[in-house]
Amino acid sequence: MPRKPPPERIAAVEMAVRNLIASAILFNHQVAQRVGLGASDAQFMHLLQLHGPLTPGRLAELSGLTTGTVTGVLDRLEDAGLVRRERDPSDRRKVIVKPDYERLAREMGPLYATQAESLAKVAGTYDAEQLALIEDFLERLVRDSPTTLPEVEGGPRARG
Repeated sequence: MPRKPPPERIAAVEMAVRNLIASAILFNHQVAQRVGLGASDAQFMHLLQLHGPLTPGRLAELSGLTTGTVTGVLDRLEDAGLVRRERDPSDRRKVIVKPDYERLAREMGPLYATQAESLAKVAGTYDAEQLALIEDFLERLVRDSPTTLPEVEGGPRARG
């Protein structure tokens, strides 16, 4: 079993992760503004790219937004030609949201090209074993981190 790292090492990793998250959010906001999307709109596009086609209900679960808000975001994305809603062929009662991958690659791909180049450059400075460790750390962090806020008695959701 590995030795427990010193608290200052854990704090340094936490700060590095927080800095990465803040940088990614700010960059994504810039991309969203450039293509005329709002912050929620852009995050939905990321969710669809990460998970593939999803139902509106699953988008609500993943985003933590209400189904009404999800409908508004999907209306905007559909009007922009970035997604389309289709009936699920196995259950015609369900709707599946599908991104237009060609349009995303054409309009948003070039905006993320420098990010991809930077990632490849930094990743190229590590060997395969180190990258596997980094990948494991990041996957576990995503898997084990909460994705929604806990309900708070008397909080904004409780009043609504």
